[in-house]
Amino acid sequence: MKLIDGKQTATDIKKEIAAEVRELVAAGNKKPHLAAILVGHDGGSETYVAFKIKDCEEVGFKSSLIRFEDDVTEEELLAKVEELNRDKDVDGFIVQLPLPGHISEQKVIEAIDPKKDVDGFHPINVGRMVIGLPCFVSATPDGIVELLKRYHIETSGKDCVVVGRSNIVGRPMSVLMSQKAMNATVTVAHSRTKNLKELCANADILIAALGAPEFIKGDMVKEGAVVIDVGTTRVKSDQTKSGFKLKGDVAFDEVAEKCSYITPVPGGVGPMTRVALLKNTLLAAKRTIYK
Repeated sequence: MKLIDGKQTATDIKKEIAAEVRELVAAGNKKPHLAAILVGHDGGSETYVAFKIKDCEEVGFKSSLIRFEDDVTEEELLAKVEELNRDKDVDGFIVQLPLPGHISEQKVIEAIDPKKDVDGFHPINVGRMVIGLPCFVSATPDGIVELLKRYHIETSGKDCVVVGRSNIVGRPMSVLMSQKAMNATVTVAHSRTKNLKELCANADILIAALGAPEFIKGDMVKEGAVVIDVGTTRVKSDQTKSGFKLKGDVAFDEVAEKCSYITPVPGGVGPMTRVALLKNTLLAAKRTIYK
């Protein structure tokens, strides 16, 4: 079994991005600028956004954080989105999800200028991805593809099972794996799949993205499979200072011994999601420079 080190891979990519940013700035261009809107004080979102700000500092980006309380109205949030759409200094921005129940996440996503949608959630970017046109690809699927490529994991002709059908991970992941760059044969499984255990056990590449801690057990994975664990559920723990720890969708200890490759949680897919966001922001900045 070989551990897929997303943390180290992300560090390597950040060095590549930082070098490119230095070249852009030396040529007289401004630093790429990533902004984030954070509503409320969700623990996971707070941590994630803090990491994003740190990432920006590491690669030489400018970053901005716009905060709203949970009681912000949908109209106020949409007004801020439109303001960022018009701000020529901001190359890309994200609205951190989840949002409070009284705000339509889809309405907010669709309000973002697709040219600044570095999360890759806007229907225009999703549609362009599906037919293989240049676009911003959703960060987590993009990060996973990058991991597979950098570890030289063969995907062509392989049976890939994606467990989970969210618009953020499962669906775009299935599309990317089936495209000519990857050439896998893809099955999308979900909570209503009747023969889930059998499907997983036949997968050459198993991507777990359902948000259920340790759902994938050892008897659901075949010998030599590549297992990508997207899950990051916070569970209570009296063994950590924070009072919680992250659990993946895969029961790591019993699955790892059967795998050829596996991602850990934390330190696997998470850092790659963040670095994919940086890649998209750099792309947005370069599009502005070279338009």
